[in-house]
Amino acid sequence: MSFETHSADESEDANSWAGDFDPLGDPAERKVLFAAFDSFRLYRRTAHRNTTHRRRQAFYALPSAHWQMLAEPPFSILENFNKVDDAIDKNADIANAILSTGLSSFGIPALPDIENTRLMWHDYATSSDVNKAHSTIRQFYRDWSAEGKAEREACYTPVLQALEKEFPKRRDLEEDIRVLVPGAGLGRSVFEICRAGFAAEGNEISYHQLLASSWVLNHTSGPKHHELYPFALHFSNLLSREQQLRKVMIPDVHPGATMLAAQAIPEASFGAMSMSAADFVVLYNSPEQKDTFDAVATIFFIDTAPNLIRYIEAIRHCLKPNGIWINVGPLLWHFEAGQERSHHEDSDNGQNKGIGEPGSVELTEEEVFYLIECMGFKIEKRQSVEERAECGYIQDPDSMLQPLYRPSHWIARKRRDSDSPVVKTASEGTKTKR
Repeated sequence: MSFETHSADESEDANSWAGDFDPLGDPAERKVLFAAFDSFRLYRRTAHRNTTHRRRQAFYALPSAHWQMLAEPPFSILENFNKVDDAIDKNADIANAILSTGLSSFGIPALPDIENTRLMWHDYATSSDVNKAHSTIRQFYRDWSAEGKAEREACYTPVLQALEKEFPKRRDLEEDIRVLVPGAGLGRSVFEICRAGFAAEGNEISYHQLLASSWVLNHTSGPKHHELYPFALHFSNLLSREQQLRKVMIPDVHPGATMLAAQAIPEASFGAMSMSAADFVVLYNSPEQKDTFDAVATIFFIDTAPNLIRYIEAIRHCLKPNGIWINVGPLLWHFEAGQERSHHEDSDNGQNKGIGEPGSVELTEEEVFYLIECMGFKIEKRQSVEERAECGYIQDPDSMLQPLYRPSHWIARKRRDSDSPVVKTASEGTKTKR
């Protein structure tokens, strides 16, 4: 399992971030990486301050007789604050482990020397960066706990079934079946695709996600070795304090041990696994990536596009002719109403800026289907609304509030150029064939 900053390689721990592009050599990229480091460093402090410290202040602001009553059993509010603080510390241990392995991978000192009191990567994180660190830690519930299995199955099982149906004899082939997973997050979908015998390459632009996935895939010592309290920082819609302080153990399966076990079974076939750290649109539209992958699996991903046309261009470019694109996910457009843009938007070097280029548009599902067909794909399967399973996203199953998705699931096949109803390039626009 290796990580790289441009294209997949087989390097290990110390070189796991090696590649054609050095993020420490680019000032804008270095700033974003340092902000991610700093946000994990600040997890403990910010979680205590924003969760229990301010609640203690508000609690003691109640009339004295009131807070004293609520401090006693069966309420024991102050005792609960202490338990939440303990849970925060356990979550912060994970954040610190991610930080430590990330710094080590880049050869960056974790502690100041005698002459310096501040390290070069300190004081970069904004409140947005810290929020990303908090959500990343919580996401381990969905991707790497036994309790998150239901959410994973709703999204990953349709992809695995589609790959199995498309490539039933993959283990008899001399060449690997290559599957690209854009927006791979914490790497569980990539891991499961590899476990099914495919060569999977994950792609992720977020350093928060990349640092966390590198830790869980490459640096955890065994299954269920780390305590996580995914809902401890939330105080609303609770049935009980036990619900708030529910503990899960991560990872539910150990990636390294699982791979070793598979190697000992002749009929098992664990595929090669890699991750690329790059802007999906920029990297997979490059000439080196043309007609590279047998399949692309987008899982809760396409709605991260400010301009979906750019994503479709990249997917079509890197897919082999007749390759399949499998999608599962909603259309919660991330850039609606001018939300925060990618960190690449401020580097204008005249090249494709990928997700950071200006402009955005939100499409309906019907319009998405039409666009896909217009851009060189044939949709072969579309799941009806009635067929769709509901699922949450890092959702407490016992919460009084249950926001649920009914994710869209479809499979599209890349038409051969001779079969395509349109011929298009990013520079020339779209030309209808006559």
